[in-house]
Amino acid sequence: MKSNSQPIKLFVVVAFSCTSLLVSLTPVLAKPTLGSLLSDAYGGLRLRSDPKTTLAQATTFSQPPLPPGPPPGGRVRGGAKRGTTCKLTKLDLTALMPFTEETNSVTNVWGQTTVERPSWFFYVPYTKDLPYEVEFVLQDHDSNEIYQKAIALPDKPGVIRVSLPTTAPALALNKQYHWFFTINCDQQKNSPPTFVQGVIQRVELNPAVVKELQTTEPLKRYAIYAQNGIWYEALTILAQLRQKNPKDAALQAEWRNLLSSIRLNDIAAEPILSDQP
Repeated sequence: MKSNSQPIKLFVVVAFSCTSLLVSLTPVLAKPTLGSLLSDAYGGLRLRSDPKTTLAQATTFSQPPLPPGPPPGGRVRGGAKRGTTCKLTKLDLTALMPFTEETNSVTNVWGQTTVERPSWFFYVPYTKDLPYEVEFVLQDHDSNEIYQKAIALPDKPGVIRVSLPTTAPALALNKQYHWFFTINCDQQKNSPPTFVQGVIQRVELNPAVVKELQTTEPLKRYAIYAQNGIWYEALTILAQLRQKNPKDAALQAEWRNLLSSIRLNDIAAEPILSDQP
C-alpha cells in the first residue's frame, strides 16, 4: 500500500501543477495581441473581422472645444418641415459632422481639418427621380462665397461625399469657413428649402503627430486623426476603407462606433455611395 500511494501522490501533484500553470497562462492567451487584430488588407495593418473585438478596442473621437468668439451655430439635420414641399422620408438629410447642443437651444456644428481641400459627407434621403435642386456652398468668415457646386441626387438614398476641388481656393490656416448643403424641393422656389450647415476650420497638428502620420498605415492614421480631434480626415479615411472593403465586419463596427460617438447612430447602417463628380 505504501509503495502504491507515492506514485498516486506524485501524479496528483504534477496534475495540480499543470492545471495551475494553464490557469495562470489563460489571461495571456485569451488577450488579443496587436498581430491578431491586423490584416494585410490595409497596407500592413490587419483587422480581424470580429465586431466584438473591434468595439472592445474602438477608437474614440476626441471632440475639440469650440473656437473662441461667437458660437459657430449650424444645423446637422434638415427634414421636411412645415411650409416645405420636400417628400417625407424615414431619415432626414443629415450632415455627418460632430455637433453640440447648448442650453439655449443653439446647435453648434463644427469640425477641424488639416488639409487645404477637405471632403464633406452627407446622408441624402432623396433620389435622382425627384426634381429637386441640390447645392453645396462654401463661404469665408465674412460670408463671401468662395465655392459653389450643383450636386446630382444619387440613384438611391445613402451617404455621399462632396470634395473641394483643386480649382477652388485652398482653406487658410486658422480661418473659419461656413458651409451649406441645400436641397430645394420647390421648383418655383416659393417654399423654403431643407438644408444643413456648419463651420470648418483648418489647423496644424503637432510635428511629432505629423511625422507619425507619414509613417503609418491608413487605419492607424484614422485613429490618430480621431484621437486628435480632426474629424474630416478621420471620417474620410474610414469611409474610403469601408468602400474598398464593404463586407469587412470590423470596419463596419468601427464606422458604427464613430457615428455613434457623435449621436448619429441612425445613419451608421446607411450605404456609402460613389463619390460625387
